[in-house]
Amino acid sequence: MSILIKPIITEKATEDSELNNRFSFFVDNKANKVQIKEAVESTYGVTVDKVRTMNIKPTVKTKYTKTGMVTGTTDALKKAIVQVSEGDTIDLYSNL
Repeated sequence: MSILIKPIITEKATEDSELNNRFSFFVDNKANKVQIKEAVESTYGVTVDKVRTMNIKPTVKTKYTKTGMVTGTTDALKKAIVQVSEGDTIDLYSNL
């Protein structure tokens, strides 16, 4: 299984990539910062300065329906914000 799942393409992430040279990715929950750095460097051919990660807890949602109470959970996620060195850039829109 790949460490990088998909890039995060939102207004906030796009602005951060244009102004501060930081790119955001959804990554595998068990991946650490060293593995994320190696995966980004090998995939995109850039030099990574810094990696920041955040874990997002699953949320439990409850609905009251005719048949009774239904509960469900969302998946736990892990995001990584990767700081790329000056002069390097990642083109996320070339594969669309």
